[in-house]
Amino acid sequence: MTATVAVNLSDAEIRRQAGAPGVRDLRDPRHPGLRFRFDQSRKAGTWFLVVRRKWNRLARFPEYGSGAIFAELPNLRQRLLGHPSEAIGLAGMVTLNDLLPWYRDRVANDAAVSESWKGTVGTVIGKHLLPRLGDLPIGALTAATLDKRLMWPAQAECSTSYVRQMFRILSLAMGKARELGVIGSNPMAEMKFKHFIKTKILAKDGQLRADHLQEVIPALAALFEQAPADAMVPLLMVCHGTRLGETRRAEWADFALSQAEWFIPADRTKTRTEHRLPLTPQVCALLRRYRTAQIERGYSGRYLFPGRKGQALSPSQASAVFRRLASRAWTSHDLRKVARTAWLDMGVDGFIGEMLLNHSLGKVADTYIKTQAKGLRREALELWHDWLDGIGFAAIHGLTGVQSAIPHNALQPKVRKARSPIDEFVTGENAKREKGHGPWL
Repeated sequence: MTATVAVNLSDAEIRRQAGAPGVRDLRDPRHPGLRFRFDQSRKAGTWFLVVRRKWNRLARFPEYGSGAIFAELPNLRQRLLGHPSEAIGLAGMVTLNDLLPWYRDRVANDAAVSESWKGTVGTVIGKHLLPRLGDLPIGALTAATLDKRLMWPAQAECSTSYVRQMFRILSLAMGKARELGVIGSNPMAEMKFKHFIKTKILAKDGQLRADHLQEVIPALAALFEQAPADAMVPLLMVCHGTRLGETRRAEWADFALSQAEWFIPADRTKTRTEHRLPLTPQVCALLRRYRTAQIERGYSGRYLFPGRKGQALSPSQASAVFRRLASRAWTSHDLRKVARTAWLDMGVDGFIGEMLLNHSLGKVADTYIKTQAKGLRREALELWHDWLDGIGFAAIHGLTGVQSAIPHNALQPKVRKARSPIDEFVTGENAKREKGHGPWL
């Protein structure tokens, strides 16, 4: 069995030639020097690159298919030209079927990232990247190939922001693999999202305005009597502008009523920094009433919003709360947006608003004043909660003697103080004023 046969090498051709016992080696006229040699079982074999009569072992088949070998050939030839004696055997990852599950598992076991991000990475890789790109050799991932197989088809089916998420996760996977030496080069190093899609991604308009709250708050007051937890989730969010993930996992130990502060641990925040929010008298009263309602219903555990199996409310359970409340007319994030916009309309300093939302701050702000402005933040929330009292919040918390004389037909700005000199260092999620109107509750 010494015959060498010239064929157009492919995985299918290798398997076909495996049925010809007299054939030992395969060569491809299109790729001079490339050889495939069957082993004794005829079910597998070895790839070689012959240069100056030296057979350089590349990899095993079927672990490395023909597509992966063809993609790596130019780099292998270049390496042999510079270092003829170097071992050039391929090891590690070859296709995106190798790389993407590796990155997904790495993120899933990363204690430094949120459960939300782990879920996003798993979904994007499992439902989009692997089906479209999994069989592609890493070395064959060019801009043209990425555009043809992922970017252009995906933009016809998904929102532009979601397609950008796909691109970002793929780029992160490639970058991390190259950084750790798992792959020899990063084919996406020079690629940018704007090279594929020019459409500007605009922030979504909010579905709630402050005047809409004149119907939402009384509706929540009525709901509190029948389902206190369903009402309390949006109430805490609209009072403080917190994220849903921060709110649904709140524990009673996080609230220091004697110090009038809510401590949100770093591992529950998007910015991975501890967030402290002042508690107004109204919110303290609301918390006491809510705890009483919990105990009366037989729950005295650690969570404000208990879910299943002794854990906090899950993301899906929390989302279901808002589907019941708003019938998809608005979302939990709209409460955060409406609070931020209302603070702006009331004349709250922009920097103070960003601190209340726990947005990422610039280096100067992080370094010098991260722990400052506590009194200004409390003042802003007191102003906001006084306004909410006039549209029905007072009826929920039951505290008397704190309602202000602020007119409630419209938000009234307080006298503006000097603008913060470091506003330029603040990076917000969406500082635009929201528009739009829809049904609620």
